[in-house]
Formats: sequence, C-alpha cells, structure tokens
Amino acid sequence: MSTSSTSEIAIKASVFSIFGNLILALIKGIAGYFGNSYALIADAIESTTDVFSSILVLFGLKYSARPADDNHPYGHGKAEVFVTFLVVLFLMVSAVIIAVESVQNITTPHETPKPFTLIVLGGIIVFKELSYQYVIRKSKESNSSSLKADAWHHRSDAITSMMAFIGISFALILGPGWEAADDVAALIASGIIVYNAYRILRPALGEMMDEHLYGEELERVIEFTHRVPGVLGTDKANIRKSGMRYFVDLHVIVSQNLSVGEGHEIGHLVKDLIMAKMPQIADVLIHIEPDNLLQTSYQEKLNDLINLE
Repeated sequence: MSTSSTSEIAIKASVFSIFGNLILALIKGIAGYFGNSYALIADAIESTTDVFSSILVLFGLKYSARPADDNHPYGHGKAEVFVTFLVVLFLMVSAVIIAVESVQNITTPHETPKPFTLIVLGGIIVFKELSYQYVIRKSKESNSSSLKADAWHHRSDAITSMMAFIGISFALILGPGWEAADDVAALIASGIIVYNAYRILRPALGEMMDEHLYGEELERVIEFTHRVPGVLGTDKANIRKSGMRYFVDLHVIVSQNLSVGEGHEIGHLVKDLIMAKMPQIADVLIHIEPDNLLQTSYQEKLNDLINLE
C-alpha cells in the first residue's frame, strides 16, 4: 500500500472520529442535564475533549505525511508521536475533571437519574465500541500510532458509558439513598481512562526512543533478503518507525571474492525487493559485509589510521 493510500485511510478515520465525538458530546450533555445524570455529563466532557484530540490527530496525520525535504531528510513522521503524547494529555485531563466533579457530586445531594438515560447510554455503548473496532482496524492498516490512540479514545468512551449504565441502574433499582451511584461509576471510569492513557503512551514512547518493537517486520525483511542470489546471510538488522513508515538498517553478507560492482548490485536487489514487498518501508540502508573479513589485518589498519597525526 502506498504512502498516499495509508495516509488517506488514516485521515478518513480521523474525520469520522471528529464528527462522531461531536454528535455524541451533544447527545450526552443534553441527556445528562435533563436526566439528572452526572455520569452522562462526565461522558459528554470526555467526548468534548475527544473532539479536540481527534482534530489534533488529523493535523498530525496530515503533517506527518509531508514528503522529506532539506531540513527533514527522514520526512515528518515523528510529528505523529508528538500528537500521540498530546492525545494522552487530553485523556489525562478529562480523567482528572471527571474524578474531581464525581467526588463533588457524591458529597452533594441530588435527584435520581431518569430511566430514559439508560436507553441513551445503551445506544452510545454500541456506537462507541463499533467506532473503536473501525478506527483500530484503520490504525493497523495505516501503521498510525496517533490513530491507534484515537481508537482507544472510543474504547474509553464505551467503558465510561458502560460504567454510567451500571451506576444509573443501581440508583434506579435500589432507590432513595443510592442517587450517587452513577457518580461513583464516573469516578471508577476516570481510573479506567488513566489506565488506557498509559496503554497508549507506552508504545509511543518506544517509537520515539527507537525501541525494538517490530520483530515481525524484521523477520520478513530477513526472509526477503535471503531470496536474493549471492546473499550468504545477514549480520546486523534494525528497524525504526517514523510516522506511518519504517526505516531499515541492514548488513548483508556476501562472498569476499565478488567485485565491488557485483556487491553493489546485490545490495540494490535486496533493497528494491524489500521495498517492493513491504511498501510501508520508506528506505533501506544496506551495508555489504564480506564472508571472511580478516579481523587482525583490519584492526591493524584501523589503529594505524586512528594514530595518524
């Protein structure tokens, strides 16, 4: 799949998130206000922050898709990690707001939530879980970490709505004295949001620090490398991710009896085959290694060069 195709997939999913969260924020806010449910109002607060975080994701996706230039020879993909951090920040802020307001409402007497709020929450739970499934699938197709974070916003929303559903059900079934059950549910949901924020943040940190996270992709790179005639093996092989694309550093072992031109051709065949089979890879840096490097002679030559005045 080409860069433009993966970028288009991610952008469409992000636009879907923006409009979906905007509509749901309005529905939750209205239903929560007229239905005496702070859990629904808390849900509306989270959906409102989701709107802004999805806008950030959209901006990050468009910016990270920009081609390489003189100032950014590896492209603009790292901007996506930065956006992911901002999305996590939005999640944490919404969790804190919900927790603080929940505690205040638990200690403040208020009316029991209206039964119709359960119908609203049921529809929201179904829609948000379906939204999560759609966006997480698109994040995998596009290799987008920020879109994955956006997908977990949908899952977090489904969880908070589920907790609100449980809390309101308790308040309605148990009657007077249990009016704050939905506020307790909102408080529990805020903790779940914090946990999900960590789950989003951890792989983003790994991507920023070029952590080894792409074992499956690396196995495919080595497999395709060994298909090229003249390749005797591989030495070092590393993959790092930038935005929705990967960069590969690969040491290829060939016979020491080959000419420079023959080794050069093998290197190009390896690179072109890998990039043809794995379009998500932006570049492959090949280093040709001879199969019988004379380490003693090499070390002596290196020491002589280092000691040159």
